[in-house]
Amino acid sequence: MGLRKYIVKRIGYSLVLLVLVMTLNYIIFMVMPGDPTTMFINPIKRGNASDVEDMTRRLREMWGINDPPTMRYLKYLRNMMTWNFGITFSERTPVADEMAWRLPYTLILMGGSTVFAVLLGVSLGALAAHRRGGRFDAVAVLTSLVLYSLPTFWMGMLFILVFYVNLGWLPHAFAYPSEWALHWPIPFAMSSSSTGPMGVFMTVNPNGLWEYLMGYLRHAFLPTLTLTLFQYGGFLLLTRATMVEALTEDYIVTARAKGVSETNVVFRHALKNASLPLITSVALSFGFLLSGAIITEGVYSWPGLGRWIFDAIARKDYNILQAVFYIIALCVIIANFISDLLYGVIDPRIKY
Repeated sequence: MGLRKYIVKRIGYSLVLLVLVMTLNYIIFMVMPGDPTTMFINPIKRGNASDVEDMTRRLREMWGINDPPTMRYLKYLRNMMTWNFGITFSERTPVADEMAWRLPYTLILMGGSTVFAVLLGVSLGALAAHRRGGRFDAVAVLTSLVLYSLPTFWMGMLFILVFYVNLGWLPHAFAYPSEWALHWPIPFAMSSSSTGPMGVFMTVNPNGLWEYLMGYLRHAFLPTLTLTLFQYGGFLLLTRATMVEALTEDYIVTARAKGVSETNVVFRHALKNASLPLITSVALSFGFLLSGAIITEGVYSWPGLGRWIFDAIARKDYNILQAVFYIIALCVIIANFISDLLYGVIDPRIKY
């Protein structure tokens, strides 16, 4: 099978899988108990029982809840494919707009921590496998196991105690300085005539881009550090396990007999051939980026998608949850597709 035919086949499989995921996502929220209209009618406490019943009936008709199940399913598929996720129950704002506002914060936090965790875990894992049985190997494995076992909320509170309370070096919460609270936070300087989203007026930043950049980086450092230390252990252990086996292969002995340096032996020969399981693990990690880090974002009051999901669960905001689950599933499917294509690029022995 050629590469072009394989890509077409995998795209077809991915589309079928996406429809199945959307169907399951639809069924989950349809079989959940409760009526979403009661969240809007009951707290109002206006009128008599007949007025409340009439309001409930009109609201159900407006939302299409009284439509046949087949019609509701087709409307749901259309809305998911067109990114029409409805409005949030609490703020009455479009779900897509709220998601777009929180997305950069999640990408900064989860994307940055995942990249650092992969680089740190793979590098230390390769060195630990190369020095297996030694002191460095024991310390690296023990440290990764300890950090991977620690709760992220405990690590977060410990970092806040050390770096904010005791040393006063770094902020303890939020994604930007508190003096920005009256203005819409953006990652670049705006002119005095600009207005941000929702009509919020932007003031002139005298220091320009540098002040905005440093403001975001200072606030992102502690949550990024927490997630990096929590995640890198898994990549270290996986890299070490695959590298130990690869370093015993005959081609490694041949490379060393030819005088190839140990750096090239470890990182260009052994790591490349042992990287297939790592590709899958890294791809899934990036696929779940948009799920956020619920606990870590809660500790640091980070306005990302993870905290948004937690608040939506508490408020029973089904529109948010349904949209987020769909986007996460879509990202995972795309990540798996990319990892399958990378297999043949990394290892020429794999044929499509």
